[in-house]
Amino acid sequence: LPLCFPQKLWRMLESDQFRSIWWSEGGKCVAINKDLFKVEVLGRGVRQRVFNTRHIKSVIRQLNLYGFTKVQRDIQRSASLPEFLAEEAAASAHSQILYYYNPSFNRAHPWLLGMCKRR
Repeated sequence: LPLCFPQKLWRMLESDQFRSIWWSEGGKCVAINKDLFKVEVLGRGVRQRVFNTRHIKSVIRQLNLYGFTKVQRDIQRSASLPEFLAEEAAASAHSQILYYYNPSFNRAHPWLLGMCKRR
């Protein structure tokens, strides 16, 4: 039987084959480097394709369908202009990283994976 979306996602996270997706927040969140993911995962040929799409929006739609919610990162800003500009540059690079959370998708509790059902 083919794997469902959460199972594919889990295998990717547990594999050392992908640099564009990893566990974050101690294994409670999925982190995706959007630009690298587009090239590394979605840009693969048909035979090596993980998901049946070439579009990041389709992957995000699947995350939402399986109960994942986007997690926002709050970044504290400095008062001094040079520090503020440096933080803005770092935040711009950081904005390419998407974080998603699902209470039933936790690295420390793999048995919960079966509770990730499509809405």
